[in-house]
Amino acid sequence: MLVARRIPADTVRPVTAHGTSTPQLCVLGDFAWDVLIRTNSELLRGGDTFGEVMLTPGGSAANVAVWASRCGTPTRFVGKIGRDRFGQLAQEDLERERVVAHLVETEAHSTGSVAVFVDHTGQRSMVSGHGADFYLMPSELPADAVASAAHLHLTAWSFFTDPPRSAARTAARMARSAGATVSFDPGSFQMIQEMGVSNFLAVCADLDFDIVLPNKEEGQVLTGETNPAEIAEGLTKIFPGALVVLKLDAEGALVHDGERTTMIPPATNNLVDATGAGDSFAGAFLAHHLDSRSPIEAARFATKVSAWVIEHIGARPSPDGRLRTLLSAQR
Repeated sequence: MLVARRIPADTVRPVTAHGTSTPQLCVLGDFAWDVLIRTNSELLRGGDTFGEVMLTPGGSAANVAVWASRCGTPTRFVGKIGRDRFGQLAQEDLERERVVAHLVETEAHSTGSVAVFVDHTGQRSMVSGHGADFYLMPSELPADAVASAAHLHLTAWSFFTDPPRSAARTAARMARSAGATVSFDPGSFQMIQEMGVSNFLAVCADLDFDIVLPNKEEGQVLTGETNPAEIAEGLTKIFPGALVVLKLDAEGALVHDGERTTMIPPATNNLVDATGAGDSFAGAFLAHHLDSRSPIEAARFATKVSAWVIEHIGARPSPDGRLRTLLSAQR
């Protein structure tokens, strides 16, 4: 069982949950609470609509860590939370999901939160606040936790502003120096456009990623291409030597290793809520790939996991019998 150790102090200090397994995977980035709003009809501008409103755990990086842990991979998460009730709930959530949490706690900022609007077609729109997760500093990194994992995963939400960009870049260099591999999810395409493609690549493309996991829209923005195979080719030029795993939503996924391109068919097109689909794919892919070293089989497995996710509400729906069967087959 993971036990969170809280340090009641006025200064920012790490709060670490200790587990029994040495984590293979370290995920660094955002933990945020999603205020999820879902309607069965179009929103009435200036009017009222019935729907579902719920609070669910989220944050792109935390979602990846949780899904990797659910898939059986010993996983740790590094992030920053506020010293508030949402921060306490974040610790409890990660402990429940058996993720070893290395959390920096601060009174200067609140735990992150995101408004997630899911429309009647299942598509989602998000408004992200600047919570504590955006203020992680290099000096706050748990060096041993980062350096001792076999693989580090980063998301672009740690690169759009500084902080936490410097912390993410420092973590990547720590992992590399320790012989770990590094992966990167460059979501979201809107934020890349706002930052500017050249500026975005200037702060991430030099980190020598082993795996990049964009979706089609992000790939289009980064490469200027529209065909998935050409997007993948373009991404290998931007990130030389990286395995490209392109998430294609209803079209499945594409895996490109620099020489061979393989299409992975979708497992479902029954979209209820797209929230967290890409994060679940990334977590499942990394869990399988770190164990099997087979990117094709890992992508097939990840496609099945993300297919289950989009048939449910929220980024991390509670597992049912069908999902448990799927995850147990991976273990």
